[in-house]
Amino acid sequence: MTYSTSRRENTISKAASAALHISFILLALVCVLPVVLVVIVSFTHNDALVTEGYRFFPEKLSSIAYESLFKDYGTIVRAYAVSIGLTVVGTALSVILMALYAYPISRRDYPFRTFFTFILFFTMLFHGGVVSKYIVFTQVFDLLDSYTALLLPLLIIPFNVIIMRTFFQSTIHPALIESARIDGAGEFRVFFRIVLPLSLPVLATMGLLGMIVFWNDWFNSLLFIRTEEKYPLQYLMLRVLNDVQFLRANVQLAAQNPELMRNLPNESLQMAFAVVGMGPILLVYPFFQKFFIKGLTVGAVKG
Repeated sequence: MTYSTSRRENTISKAASAALHISFILLALVCVLPVVLVVIVSFTHNDALVTEGYRFFPEKLSSIAYESLFKDYGTIVRAYAVSIGLTVVGTALSVILMALYAYPISRRDYPFRTFFTFILFFTMLFHGGVVSKYIVFTQVFDLLDSYTALLLPLLIIPFNVIIMRTFFQSTIHPALIESARIDGAGEFRVFFRIVLPLSLPVLATMGLLGMIVFWNDWFNSLLFIRTEEKYPLQYLMLRVLNDVQFLRANVQLAAQNPELMRNLPNESLQMAFAVVGMGPILLVYPFFQKFFIKGLTVGAVKG
């Protein structure tokens, strides 16, 4: 009787169930349709964009944006390789460094826990600015035109460290650590053999967030990278789009080459770049989704 009563209390009516399904379908469409529109616009002819604007069913299609994009495919491939390398190395280093920072401040028996937590919060509230950052990286560390300058600024994200700290506090029971120490395990062995294997959800979550940060970063390249062969994909796309906009805005060049200016893609080229840039993230996200949701929900409570 108790089971059946509890079951009836947890059920909802068919009308409410239908309303929930419709709501989630509409929410999914709100998320998916902009991506579909970006792909369609990237294949839309420039004349159609000028006369019709953005449409899901354009009258005239064209692949000129992708032809222009991959005309120098060697540059695109090289930029892809740079971005993938920076993302893989940066994400791995970021996750392990943030875990090494978050784990000690999650331990209540760590004597400097309050001090290092304060330092973490202080960096969230105050920032040195771009000028001081540029001086430190170029004059003090001499990292101008170096891949290291693209990695170091993004390795530690204070908010992500707080999420990891909360996850360790709410998931790793102190008795588990104490039993391992009684068995003779040192701190590093406890961390790498016990804590990290039990923290896969938050590690995967931080890995996905870090991957997005490293993949989309272009500002550090603007500050520190001078060699074209070292451009990551996002910064290369920015440079190309700026060059296209300059060509279209140059009145003298437009008067000399009217046919070139008319066929030169602008909006469709931007969307083609967006499609090329977001491809790897869309492929990776489904594999991390389960850990991503669990890591955020567990690490966001009992703070």
